[in-house]
Amino acid sequence: MIFSSLTFVCIFLPVVFLLYCIMPSLRLKNAWLILASLFFYAYGEPVYVLLMLFSTVLNYFGARLVEKGTPGKRKAVLALNIVINLGMLCVFKYSGFIVESINSAFNTDIHVPDIRLPIGISFFTFQALSYVIDVYMQRVEVQKNIFRVLLYISFFPQLIAGPIVKYRDINEAINDRKQDPGAVARGFRRFTCGLAKKVLIANTVGQVADVIFTADAGSLNVVTAWIGAIAYMLQIYYDFSGYSDMAIGLGQMFGFNIKENFRYPYGASCMQDFWRRWHISLSTWFKEYLYIPLGGNRRGKARTALNRLIVFFCTGLWHGASWTFVIWGLYHGFFLILEEYIPFVRKLPKLITRIYTLIVVCVGFVIFRSDDMGQAINVVTQMFTGFNLSPQAMSLGVQMLTPFFMVILVAAIIGAAPISSVADKIRDNIMDDTKEVSKKWVAVDIILYVMSVILLSWCVLRLSGSSYNPFIYFRF
Repeated sequence: MIFSSLTFVCIFLPVVFLLYCIMPSLRLKNAWLILASLFFYAYGEPVYVLLMLFSTVLNYFGARLVEKGTPGKRKAVLALNIVINLGMLCVFKYSGFIVESINSAFNTDIHVPDIRLPIGISFFTFQALSYVIDVYMQRVEVQKNIFRVLLYISFFPQLIAGPIVKYRDINEAINDRKQDPGAVARGFRRFTCGLAKKVLIANTVGQVADVIFTADAGSLNVVTAWIGAIAYMLQIYYDFSGYSDMAIGLGQMFGFNIKENFRYPYGASCMQDFWRRWHISLSTWFKEYLYIPLGGNRRGKARTALNRLIVFFCTGLWHGASWTFVIWGLYHGFFLILEEYIPFVRKLPKLITRIYTLIVVCVGFVIFRSDDMGQAINVVTQMFTGFNLSPQAMSLGVQMLTPFFMVILVAAIIGAAPISSVADKIRDNIMDDTKEVSKKWVAVDIILYVMSVILLSWCVLRLSGSSYNPFIYFRF
């Protein structure tokens, strides 16, 4: 187990941040962040911290070798580096899945290895790979200080659940950065909002989703199935975007600028738009390091469709060693191809395309959440055909609709709406050159910070009284 959320918020983070602030030089600050990050990971993974250190050494020397030599030698070193990185990922994450699939397909009885999954291995492996590939492509200069590479790979705010950070996006901050009080304050507010997303919203709707997805198949009907599907759809968004907000906020507090990972994906107008807004760091990683090298959309429609299916097969498999994840990925790839070949789908009225997108995404997350395809098919079937509305069939759904859940559900739906543009317009209208209006905006800012403190206190109280705090993406 990694730190409990309460221990992280109340002990680990304050100690690390306060000691970081009093460090007199950047070298000491970097050293302290490395020690804190290694301790953070080793607390939950005392053995696998060695795996992360090995990944750092491997990719540090891989990048150094890729920088030198003839083009053929550089390409060979890069290929070997990719094979070793992906090989480690396959051994620790997919070996059991591969053996189980072989046993199932060929009716064999090969022993299934029981290897515990290192937390966050998919995230730090992809980060390390992107660094070496970028050095090879001459997008970034090689880093000659191994400790700076270690800081890049091990930085604790985004180590175990992302976002996936490219080295070229933060290399300047690793080499030279300053703490800005305004950035620290904004980072604190962003961290608090992310924590509230997780503790107050994701945990609440997640408990409902867990009850419904673990219920007997016969206890579902159209109402209960939709409650479970919507609850999980909101849970995974607030869980993962909440963690991303926490990582981005902590990054600001320590002087790093981590890019956005979500931009109101449930406001997307089509599936292509959805993937421009959802888990942006992963989708751009696959686009840049897999889709484009495969040829992208430059080799005709048939090859473009195949490239997208390959990318989304890998996207699904990246999420976990299960056929439900693979099918979820291919399902998304199918709809992206459908929109490419039937463009009128995107030309329908916005309201219709938004509803279509939400339904497609919601059904996809049922597949994602289900233990197997049998459960997924049953839940989706009930969502569209389970019209048994007898008191017995409605019982489970009605039990879930508590007043607190309904309040959180409404807040979650409002919070997932694309309201950022509206907020920007309000800010633009408030801000002008007059002192009076500027003071009004300062007052609004103060109110927001006070609300952040209140939210943080509420979250701490909730954490102290609850044992339900799993982050979904810790297992990826």
